[in-house]
This record gives sequence, structure tokens and C-alpha cells, in this order.
Amino acid sequence: MARIACRFRRVEPRATARAFVLGLLSGAERKNCWQLAEEAGHSRPGAMQRLLRNARWDAEEIRDDVRAYVLESLGGDGVLIVDETGFLKKGLHSAGVQRQYTGTAGRIENAQVGVFLAYATARGRALIDRRLYLPERTWCQDGERRAGSGVPGHVEFATKPRLALRMIEAALDAGCTSSWVTGDEVYGQDPHLRSGLEARGVGYVLAVACTTRVRINQDRTGVQADAVAAYLPRDAWHRQSAGAGAKGPRYYDWAWIQTGADKNRCLLIRRKPTTGELAFYLCWSPGAVALSSLVRVAGTRWCIEECFQAAKGQVGLDHYQVRHWTSWHRHITLAMLALAFLAAVAVSAKPGRSPDPSRPAHSSGPIDLTIPEIRRLVGMLFRRPTAPLHSLLNWSIWRRLHQEQARRCHYQRRLSSYPET
Repeated sequence: MARIACRFRRVEPRATARAFVLGLLSGAERKNCWQLAEEAGHSRPGAMQRLLRNARWDAEEIRDDVRAYVLESLGGDGVLIVDETGFLKKGLHSAGVQRQYTGTAGRIENAQVGVFLAYATARGRALIDRRLYLPERTWCQDGERRAGSGVPGHVEFATKPRLALRMIEAALDAGCTSSWVTGDEVYGQDPHLRSGLEARGVGYVLAVACTTRVRINQDRTGVQADAVAAYLPRDAWHRQSAGAGAKGPRYYDWAWIQTGADKNRCLLIRRKPTTGELAFYLCWSPGAVALSSLVRVAGTRWCIEECFQAAKGQVGLDHYQVRHWTSWHRHITLAMLALAFLAAVAVSAKPGRSPDPSRPAHSSGPIDLTIPEIRRLVGMLFRRPTAPLHSLLNWSIWRRLHQEQARRCHYQRRLSSYPET
């Protein structure tokens, strides 16, 4: 918290921010303003709500602090990973919400979509940037809707790959020395993102669809990626691990073939040994690299899924109940800070210690501290004493009063929408 204390001009929001982050690290069932306020011992959620909506502090500055904290804690030679995740919503007024496809639900749902940038090394991984995707027709071209949700006037429509490129460029300008970027098909199919990375001299391994056409042997028309895989000889495939998974090394068969005149541009193909399922990646690097390097980067892409899982499951990334543009960015940024803290502690707790002479030689001991275990320990360490009975009852009464008020407002709105008879 000392890293971000200077971002708050007054003591009250600084103390509330500390309580907010501790609440995110706690074992609270839901990590919205109501439950975080109760967890912190406040009598009402007003302070938490003001922190996200009206208090004077800049979430972009704290985002920069989070990024610097992650880069310092996880070390260099990392990979930047871009991906989006969905936040399911029921209403129509949350900034950026509309019916759209989200991988969170695996189908089209009413949701917000955030584009995120993660940084991963052999030591750990964490989220370092975020952008809220604002749909073009339903939001960017609707001035009344923008104003109602606090969308700044300077915010214009940008595709998800364009948002990703902006985050990558911001990370590079801030001193990130990553040499590689990876992402799924949404980003691999975008030529502007690929050309932007090449202009910055950053290599990439980006997934693309099987129908993507690539140039082989100076063929100007190009050949579909799946057709290239069908004609590769048996000795073109090499079995290598894409990194360790939850159940051990993830072995796949890999093949690569140069595309176009650039020797450092290629199509990377992954084949699952058990099913023959194929995946395709467009790759480029400023210099010559080995196949194993491309395989390592391709395997790193799944780290951002682990970040999403940890952020939502451990620090309440998706537990917010806010509609405003500013409130969304502030909640997400503080959740990223909490996740960065857990990642930093996990790195500092990894072995580098001398072996315990009392432990049997055949015993490997416990696994390294994981993010869920660290979150549990921190939550227990900073857990408040059990609240007195009157405090619990006051919160119960307050919640039920507001729920009754909300129900009454919904009924009145519903009845007023019916024509008079």
C-alpha cells in the first residue's frame, strides 16, 4: 500500500483504499462495496462507494504502479499476453454493456467485456493493464447513454486488437523489456496489431484460424493453414512440451514452415497427439529463433487464463456492482493490485532455501505456496475479530431496507410502463 499511498491527497480515501484491498484479500463471500464495508467494520458502505465513484484519485496512475510492481517482482525475459474476459450483467446501464459473445459464458450474453494485458515469466504471472471495450453502435454513437455512464468525451471506438496494441505500447514505453507477445485468434487475425508489433521490434506468436491464408514458396495467392498441415511430411513434426500444466508437461507435436520472403516469419502448427486436433499461429521475430522458443511463447498464452481465474476467484475481479466508467476502472485496478501482491508473495516464497536435514531424502515436501493459499493466509492474518451482535443485526436491517427500496422502485417502474385502462 505504500507504493500507492502518494496517489491519494487525503487520509480518508487512502485508509479506505487500504481497507478495500484488504477486503479483496479476505475470505468474504462477495467482494462488492456492501460486503467490503462490513468486512472492514464500517457501519455503512458509503466510504467504499465514494472511493470508487467520487474520491479524488487517478486509477491510471495506480495502474502504472501495479505494472511497475509486477515487472519488479517477476523479473525480466517475460511474455506479454493479451486476451479479453466477460462480466455478465443484467441491466442496460453499466458502461459498455450489451448482448455480445463472451468466453466467460461460452455464448452471447448481456455483458461487459474487458481487454487485459498480462505479464508472465518463469517466476509467475499477473495482470498489468486493462481497457473496457466500448461497442461502436450501442455506446460510442449514443451520446446520452455515454453521459449517463460517465464515459469521457475523448473515448472513441477502438477494436479489441487496437486496445491491446495500446496497452502493449504503454508497457514498452514504461520500460517493459519483453521480447514476445502472444494472444488468441481475435488478436492474431488483426494485421494492424501484427504490423504495430513489428514496427516496435517485438516478436509475436499469435493464434489464427485454420482458414488463414499464408504464402508458401512465393505463392502470391496463398494457401490455407490447414492445407499446409495436411501436406507436411512425418519428419516435419517434433514433439515438445508447451510448459508444465496442472497434471504435468503438456506435450504436443509441432511443425513450422517459413511464410513469405522473410526468414523470420513462419506458420507454427500444433497437433494434439491423442486426437490430431490442430492449432495455428502466425509468428515473427526480429532475429532468428529456435522452434523451442516459439513453442515456449505459444504455451505461455494460457497464463492469462490462470490470471483471470485467480483474479475472479480470489480477489473479486468480477464482484463489483457499479455502472459508472470511472468506478469500473477503479475496482478493476485495485483488484489487479491485490492479485499483483499475491503473485509477488508467491515469488518471494519460492525455494532458494537450504534443504531441511530432518526431512527424509525420499520426501519432496509440500508444493510451493500458491495464490489461493497465500490469499487464505493473508485473509486469516488480517481477519477482524467477530463483530458484535448489534453490528451484524444493523447490517442485516440496512441490507433488507435497501432491498425493499429497490423492489419498490422496480414495481413502480414496471407499473408505470403499462398503458392506463
